[in-house]
Amino acid sequence: MNNDEVKYDTGLKSSVVLLWILALCILFLIITIISIVYIKNITNTPLSHVANQKIINIPKGSDLKTVSSILKKEGIIKNTFAFNLLAKYKSAERDLKAGEYQLSLDMPPLQILNLILEGKVYQYPVTIPEGYNIFEIASLLNKKELADRKKFLLSAFNSNFTKSLGIDANNLEGYIFPDTYYLSKGMDEKVILKKMVDTFKKAVSEEISNNYQKTGLIQHQIITLASLIEKETSNEKEKSIISAVFHNRLKKKIRLQCDPTVIYSLLLEGLKKNEIIYDGNIRKEDLSIDSPYNTYRYGGLPPGPIANPGKSSIHAAMHPSASKYIYFVSKNDGNHHFSATIEEHSRAVRIYQPKKNNTKN
Repeated sequence: MNNDEVKYDTGLKSSVVLLWILALCILFLIITIISIVYIKNITNTPLSHVANQKIINIPKGSDLKTVSSILKKEGIIKNTFAFNLLAKYKSAERDLKAGEYQLSLDMPPLQILNLILEGKVYQYPVTIPEGYNIFEIASLLNKKELADRKKFLLSAFNSNFTKSLGIDANNLEGYIFPDTYYLSKGMDEKVILKKMVDTFKKAVSEEISNNYQKTGLIQHQIITLASLIEKETSNEKEKSIISAVFHNRLKKKIRLQCDPTVIYSLLLEGLKKNEIIYDGNIRKEDLSIDSPYNTYRYGGLPPGPIANPGKSSIHAAMHPSASKYIYFVSKNDGNHHFSATIEEHSRAVRIYQPKKNNTKN
């Protein structure tokens, strides 16, 4: 073989190699384009255009395979392979967050994946009514499976935790602001309580700090008094009058004799004994229960709030009406009859509460 033949053979081989390289590059480009189109298609195409929403639970410790299987079983995605491929493409296999998610059939897989990656779990709306005490709030959250009742109460009555939230009290009663909260299942009870206390601070702290001094009471006593007002009436027009009654009795050193404080004393006794003592009724013997919260037995305000008052009750505690009333009795229609003398009060009791043996006097 002469030199020209060698050169020709070498050139031919080089051309063949170049053609193979070019063919492979073209093939790779085609595969890449197809893959991109496929991934875009599966990431942006929902299973359905019908917004049928579901709450899907992703258990703790779930891997990618488990998550995609759950989503397919619930009818949220069609193809587990495609979903797994998408997660791996985003290097997200180990970043999936457990929890409950509100997903719908009209969500494309990419949106579903991003929700789970970001941990945007579904939050349940729960409304804390004005006047609920900690026991009622704990039971409400427990019923909705948003908190464990016992853990919630233990945290709420933990003095160290209370002070860590900036509340100068032994427990959080009175400082959980009545409002609508959005909570997710699995939230720590202390996180929930902090959220509620933060809402209290934003809602009323400024008003309290600007007005409490003229009452002669400290801030904690204002919340305590507001809780008594809240439990005595839901009638907004009467709150400042009831506030005046309590202020007048405090000045005259007359026991407040507030029935809700007896109920709260029974609830605390039940917490101490880990049993239910208050069954919805106050008996005559309950009025003498030995508790600092019992305003039939002890003078002055109880040591702390007996419920969580709303904004209007807190306002009323700091702005009592200019009246000389010392007594009030329920008229059984959501209103009260107020009296300045024991004689007038006794007549009102005979009219409105003929069977009532124990009155504020």
